[in-house]
Amino acid sequence: ITSKSKHAASCFFPHHIPVFSCCYCRSLHLNEDNGRFVLLAILILVYLLCGAAVFSAIERPSELRAHGRWNGTLLNFSETFNISLQELNSFLREYEAAIAAGIRADALRPRWDFTGAFYFVGTVVSTIGFGMTTPVTIAGKVFLIFYGLLGCAGTILFFNLFLERIITLLAVVMKAVRERRIRNSGLLPPGIRHDFSAYSLPGWKPSVYHVMLILGLSAITISCCASAMYTPVEGWAYLDSLYFCFVTFSTIGFGDFVSSQSAAYEYQSLYRVANFFFMLMGVCCIYSLFNVISIVIKQVLNWMLEKMSCLFCQRCNNANAFLGRRNAIRPGSKSRQRRFGQPPDSDGPCDSDTEGRRLSGEMISMKDLAASSKVSLAIMQKQLSESANGYPRTVCGSSRHNGFSGGVGALGIMNNRLAETSNSR
Repeated sequence: ITSKSKHAASCFFPHHIPVFSCCYCRSLHLNEDNGRFVLLAILILVYLLCGAAVFSAIERPSELRAHGRWNGTLLNFSETFNISLQELNSFLREYEAAIAAGIRADALRPRWDFTGAFYFVGTVVSTIGFGMTTPVTIAGKVFLIFYGLLGCAGTILFFNLFLERIITLLAVVMKAVRERRIRNSGLLPPGIRHDFSAYSLPGWKPSVYHVMLILGLSAITISCCASAMYTPVEGWAYLDSLYFCFVTFSTIGFGDFVSSQSAAYEYQSLYRVANFFFMLMGVCCIYSLFNVISIVIKQVLNWMLEKMSCLFCQRCNNANAFLGRRNAIRPGSKSRQRRFGQPPDSDGPCDSDTEGRRLSGEMISMKDLAASSKVSLAIMQKQLSESANGYPRTVCGSSRHNGFSGGVGALGIMNNRLAETSNSR
């Protein structure tokens, strides 16, 4: 390992692991997508663990009480009618198979007439999948595989196109509102105020937070209206109707509540059309809202990665404070920045490494010396031109205070370097 690699390694783990540190700092920028992916996976895992803990604490006691009631009911029934528990369990398994085939104790609509089949394929292509109706024949199961493959892909494409048009519509409306607000504010010049068509907002885009707010309000409005319809027609509580709307519109589709399953309704045709309309609009709005929320989550992940990168680089800077000589000139920093993909004037994540060779007193290579000579020549030409044209050159206050000011060309460069070294001390 050369002295250059040893110094670069010491900027992150200066006392314990003197290799790989600044390379790791640069890899934070080179592998930003991978870092975002790993961070999102960790956050999703933590989110799942928290959700499992909450639901287990809420629902587990109710499940145990339900098991106790059911076992007591079976025992009482077996003793009352003199039926063994084995025979009773065999009968219940047959009933469960009947339920899977769509047979209920209450009268329900036919599952596989044309309207029932249309309702089924709608839940398939929208990926809701209630589970109330499922194919039982081999031919139906095989056909469902190919039918769902094409139908789900086409429906997802439809949702994406719907999202594009919603964003375009919201952008047009929000831009018109913004232009009207600017026109009424009186901040425009008199010529543009009367002919506002010549004035526009170049590059203006709607805020992702405004779009998220509008889509969220739209989804809430559709859910509340649909729940107001389901509550009297299906006989559900209003909260259960809201729960059904979210489970359906988000395409989760548990199947514990399913609409339009009774054999007959009052105003049946109108209700089924309204049910289809609410499901279509609700799924489109919730899908669009999920996409916008994912953009916000990505911004949060970028913010977290930036904070982590700043933390690592701060440790790099603190580590370099303990290194040796501080007055050696290191003129090759700009060429090294370009080699690592950073702009010459940017403060990269390991900007401390640009000062490292100056502080350590390491010899520079001929390539670095040639690059620094080109930079020095350009600065000298600029200073000579300013002096010849009579332009006042700005000299920082700290340089005057230290006494290192003035000079043209190499003398000016040396004075600036000495001023920097004096300030660092």
